[in-house]
Amino acid sequence: MDWQGWFVLALALSALLLMSFGRSGPHWVMLGVMVILSASGLLAPEEALAGFSNPGLMTVVALFVVASGIHHSGGVDLLVKYLLRQPKTVRGAQARITLPVALLSGFLNNTPVVATMIPAVHAWSRRIGVAPSRLMIPLSYAAILGGTLTLIGTSTNLIVNGQYQVLTGNEGFSIFAITAIGFPVAVAGLAAILLVMPGFLPDRPDAKKFGSLREFTLEVMIDDKGPLVGKTVEEAGLRALDQLYLVEIERGDTLVTAVPSEEKLCAGDRLVFAGETQAISDLLRIQGIVPSTHDNEPAMDQYRAERCLVEAAISPQSDVIGSTIRDARFRDRFGAVVLAVARGGERVSGNLGNIRLLAGDVLLLEARPAFVSRQRYVKDFLLINDLETERPRHDKAWLAWGILGGLVLTAALGWLSMLNAALLGAALMMATGCTTINQAQKSLNLPVILTIAASFALGNALVVTGAANWLAQSLVSQSNGYALLTLILVYISVSLMTELITNNAAAVVMLPIILSITQAANLPPEPYILAVMMAASASFATPLGYQTNLMVFGPGNYRFSDFLKVGIPMNIFIGAVTILVIWLKYFL
Repeated sequence: MDWQGWFVLALALSALLLMSFGRSGPHWVMLGVMVILSASGLLAPEEALAGFSNPGLMTVVALFVVASGIHHSGGVDLLVKYLLRQPKTVRGAQARITLPVALLSGFLNNTPVVATMIPAVHAWSRRIGVAPSRLMIPLSYAAILGGTLTLIGTSTNLIVNGQYQVLTGNEGFSIFAITAIGFPVAVAGLAAILLVMPGFLPDRPDAKKFGSLREFTLEVMIDDKGPLVGKTVEEAGLRALDQLYLVEIERGDTLVTAVPSEEKLCAGDRLVFAGETQAISDLLRIQGIVPSTHDNEPAMDQYRAERCLVEAAISPQSDVIGSTIRDARFRDRFGAVVLAVARGGERVSGNLGNIRLLAGDVLLLEARPAFVSRQRYVKDFLLINDLETERPRHDKAWLAWGILGGLVLTAALGWLSMLNAALLGAALMMATGCTTINQAQKSLNLPVILTIAASFALGNALVVTGAANWLAQSLVSQSNGYALLTLILVYISVSLMTELITNNAAAVVMLPIILSITQAANLPPEPYILAVMMAASASFATPLGYQTNLMVFGPGNYRFSDFLKVGIPMNIFIGAVTILVIWLKYFL
């Protein structure tokens, strides 16, 4: 091996160290490596940029948009409504999360699945009185295991398959090629999560339970055509809301106070709640709850999903001071609906439409996107806090699930390639209004996409300079050509790299080395490539190794040691099961 190969190995080691220290984002490190390889002439520009046109990467991008459609249509709320409900034990709560999330992650890229489920599980944990720290790690681990069920379950599988096609010229793997390995491993892993893990998870109270400590007065209505009409307060789930209290119900000219749980809801009922910002956000996601309207108030334009919640404090110069909310005509003047009011950190009693506004009152508004930018120039409000909470379009929920099912079916039957099926699914999500273009754009995780694309440059450089072949020969010499020992060494190598850097980067860098190993040892490549997919996904020991672990780290109020405590045994167990299953399928 000449100096170019040693230079690439040194560059790979430097990138590994930089990413493991955590001071630089993996995407910046890998982009830097790509620039060095291209600028030094070790790779031609088209080789350095090959990752950006990889079919696997484009499939990942499309699946992020599909996941956005499931989230913004309220599809995940259906899971919460019909599957989560009210468990009696912590283990029961974990089972209600892990089983559906694992199944869903097999057919919808697991990273956006976790991103979608975190706020739902967080709100649910408050409602059932279970600390998020007991639920978030099982959520992440279940998504990781579920991602190994199919080829589209995780971006790693798609990226490895895409690079395998590029490097070998072969057709690649089918959507269920990994299922024979992933299914028994997932079953064993879920059993470990539910039977063993509960005793080792921390029971840590939520460090940041609500987005605001102010107590608001909130008024909402029961949708005339919604599913809550005729249900009791308890059946509608309005009694179990944490930090949100149903004060009264206004029904025509009558007022129901001290509302009993058995009180049946009627179309057009106005419900007055007292509670905090985050709790209000949870309430507004319930299907059948709509913002209250007031007499003589013009309706806003047709519902648009990108409307969001905004906290705004009334400026002393505002024209609405002294007016009631009804007379201020917020919809007409500001393109916003007043949902709740807080004054001096406490709720304001009385009918929401009749509250007379004062300077400093904090309003919770559902506003159009232009509202925040407009207030930079029109000083009606002193404080603008975009809560980034959007009401889902529940009428599109089943349609979104149907689009996802069609995507999986067309790819499984071979009618379309995985890339084309994912692209068509993403287009349908936007065309049918399950997600908007703006929401789809926000759903794209740019650091993940850049890390994947830039990692291909390092993988290509390892091949071009002969470094991959040298590493392969070294590993083969350590295993003496024995298939089982080679399999164990491959799995351990990928697993260790995944814990230190990102799983996608580890897989992309290791794949050309694996192909060289199997060629040098005259071994079939398929079981070893599947081992790479499994090892790159099975990252449990640190929050750095897998994207979903990092995503639940904050919401679960975890410490780094929490992952080490439960993740290291999980890594060893899943690794042993994976190697055993692969060995039984391919070598016996």
